[in-house]
Amino acid sequence: MPEFRVGDDDFELDGRPVRLLSGALHYFRVHEGLWGHRLGMLRAMGLNCVETYVPWNWHEPRPGRLRDVGALGRFLDAAQAAGLYAIVRPGPYICAEWENGGLPWWLTGALGRRVRTRDERFVRAVDGWLGVVAQEVVERQVGRGGPVVLLQVENEYGSYGSDGVYLRHLVERWKALGVSVPLVTSDGPEEHMLSGGSVPGLTATVNFGSGAREAFGVLRGFRPRGPLMCMEFWCGWFTHWGGEEAGRAAADAAGALREILECGASVNVYMAHGGTNFGGWAGANRAGEDHRGALRPVVTSYDYDAPVDEYGRPTEKFWALREVLAGFRDGEGPLPALPPAPAVLGAPVGVRVGAWVPLTDVVDVLGEAEAEAAVPPSFEELGVERGLVRYRFVVQGPRGPRPLTVVGLRDVAVVWVDGGRAAVLDGGDGECALVGEVAGPAVVEVWVESLGRVNYGPRLGESKGITGGLLHERQYVHGVRARGLRLEALEEPGALAGLPWRGWEGREGAPGLYRGSFRVAGAGDASLELPGWVRGHVWVNGFCLGRYRALGPQRALYVPGPVLREGENELLVLECEAAGEAEARLC
Repeated sequence: MPEFRVGDDDFELDGRPVRLLSGALHYFRVHEGLWGHRLGMLRAMGLNCVETYVPWNWHEPRPGRLRDVGALGRFLDAAQAAGLYAIVRPGPYICAEWENGGLPWWLTGALGRRVRTRDERFVRAVDGWLGVVAQEVVERQVGRGGPVVLLQVENEYGSYGSDGVYLRHLVERWKALGVSVPLVTSDGPEEHMLSGGSVPGLTATVNFGSGAREAFGVLRGFRPRGPLMCMEFWCGWFTHWGGEEAGRAAADAAGALREILECGASVNVYMAHGGTNFGGWAGANRAGEDHRGALRPVVTSYDYDAPVDEYGRPTEKFWALREVLAGFRDGEGPLPALPPAPAVLGAPVGVRVGAWVPLTDVVDVLGEAEAEAAVPPSFEELGVERGLVRYRFVVQGPRGPRPLTVVGLRDVAVVWVDGGRAAVLDGGDGECALVGEVAGPAVVEVWVESLGRVNYGPRLGESKGITGGLLHERQYVHGVRARGLRLEALEEPGALAGLPWRGWEGREGAPGLYRGSFRVAGAGDASLELPGWVRGHVWVNGFCLGRYRALGPQRALYVPGPVLREGENELLVLECEAAGEAEARLC
């Protein structure tokens, strides 16, 4: 069997120098029915390798309750069938603009700032998870006839911490599990990041979007010999709700890629194909250089302005990077042709929404057990990862109007006072959100939807919900009833049948769960538009397309062709703020 190893200056396969021309493609952001096409697009661009993260929280949503870990193995098999090597980056922290950086909420909620350290409880949980990943990776290493040539230890750890004991433990754990391919680290090309995140004896790689010569110069200060590699060449960028749509000129990206390759380095194009944050799994960032400012949630699309766009189509950047890569293939022959394009929807379709259930009824029927507490419990305490929580409490009286403030609010909340909508609060800065003047007695409800947990920086793992309490003037309001709704609850068998459905009439734009149907002739990739709808999640035939927001800049959701079926299809919309028009559009 072939041996892949680290040489003095290059990666080597059976003693022959090998340059890895890799592209990032995350199996969990692409419908499995389209893996083959997307991998074929990477080959056609001139790449010989694919890289993927492994999201722990996606595979283990509850402690010990594993979900489709075999998807990783199937993806690696698909990569090999496409003629690609594979780089696996299993974390346990992955960043990736993914919910909580891939760490499970049930772990970060309990451990807080002790995550990503040598803390015994964290390490014990990590050891179990790595054992699960190893079952999919070890037998697929190149030395055993598989495609895997590198495995990354942690991820950009020098941007977060400096616990060398923790990093060395991960190295020894992977070796004990049977990983024999080279282990690597990846960090920003800065001294403090490389000193905090690299491990003696392991190949260190760097991440950047430009300035290859300077970046590799810094790396050589830590690794005078060994292969040079940019593990993340940022050819585009991600987009936040309410922000500018990210992009990078094709010529600029191509020039930066050429500089990397002229340095003799290997590269991983991040992203070669970004895909989609299906299921509400998009993460969030904190603004500011110190990453402690306002919450900035990531949109559902992870297009990333990548060379292969969200719909799998080649872009101008694809052709520009392909031209560069063609000159650095080390005699591998002509570039492969593009694979046949996936089917697209035969004709535009109107989607009529015809029934609904008020949001309060959805929570009462499908929500978690209601909790009663002196102060508002967090999402984590209520067992909610992705979804929303209804907080209900009483402002005592008689008393005159006084300011009602929600302290430590994260994300967005809709406030109702005595049954009437009083305010929509954006608590993304984590400070005080003023509802307005409220007289007592009054019954108040605060509906909070998580817009994604922080995926990068010192506020990684922060809890969700109302985290600082409720104030009426300067007096704390005590005695809160809270009930959470997990998004997964809407996907459980028979869940919808138990809801008190109503006709469309009389809804008056109310938040709730809405259902519609539509017929398709010529199923294929499509986009869904929801005119007038404000904020929520969409399912088509039980598959969650992700979050929509009228805030923009994303205006439509990608619908993978394999989700649709010829004939009758079902649409489900969970609207958290105000419903829009009765007819959606699929085109």
